[in-house]
Amino acid sequence: MSTPETNAPAPGLHRRELLKLTGAGIAAFGAASIIASSNAKAQTMTNEWDKTFPKSAKLDHQKVTFKNRYGITLAADMYLPKNPTAKLAAIVVSGPFGAVKEQSSGLYAQALAERGFATLAFDPSYTGESGGEPRNVASPDINTEDFSAAVDFIGLRPEIDRERIGVIGICGWGGMALSTAAIDKRIKAVVASTMYDMTRVMSKGYNDSVTPQQRTETLEELSRQRWTDAEEGSPAYGPVSLELKGGEPQLSWNMRLITRRSAGSIPGPSTRTRHGLSLRPCRS
Repeated sequence: MSTPETNAPAPGLHRRELLKLTGAGIAAFGAASIIASSNAKAQTMTNEWDKTFPKSAKLDHQKVTFKNRYGITLAADMYLPKNPTAKLAAIVVSGPFGAVKEQSSGLYAQALAERGFATLAFDPSYTGESGGEPRNVASPDINTEDFSAAVDFIGLRPEIDRERIGVIGICGWGGMALSTAAIDKRIKAVVASTMYDMTRVMSKGYNDSVTPQQRTETLEELSRQRWTDAEEGSPAYGPVSLELKGGEPQLSWNMRLITRRSAGSIPGPSTRTRHGLSLRPCRS
């Protein structure tokens, strides 16, 4: 599996400012930025076992692809119990934000399949082995559609009971899962496995440390960056996430420790954000 190329971080925008962005402020810049292209590429899809966890001998595993309604091809791993005697309940899994299906979403999917569910762990649009450009970004509309497209795919399988389909969104993808369940009534159960209230953090910062004036200053800086992006013809990538230098909240260090332990040799293709691109905070 190849490692995607990424642009260098823009020097003018700092991690702390990005962490302090409001969800509404980020969304305000999203529509125009998402149509830009980048130098990053989708990872090459492989049928070999390439996960950060051991393969279960109890299951049948298959690499699959399907398209969402935006025409983007999504890559996924499907896990099925061997020799089922009745139609199976199904669970679709994705996240965390910035992760790929070879990591925790795949581990969730395999563990749940060992308990009798049919499961599907997918790479969201613009991420991992899934298609879409620019690479390594998030869009609330498209990533919500990704979950519904995954439901489409697994629900068309003959061994699946369509009346028993659920979704799980891990960490930053918890909000995507909740948004999908709110509009797609085929989904009968939803779980948002998140560590904290991301909506509040995006609005007020960790421990409510960001003032309205600081939020305004951050948005002003992003607005100036927009001129730079327009002049250069492409939005710049933000700083790499979880590369910490000291002074960050303990939560950031905990997340970094967990992420680095679970990542193994799998490249984290979505560890950068585009300045001004729409990000979806969790609502849990």
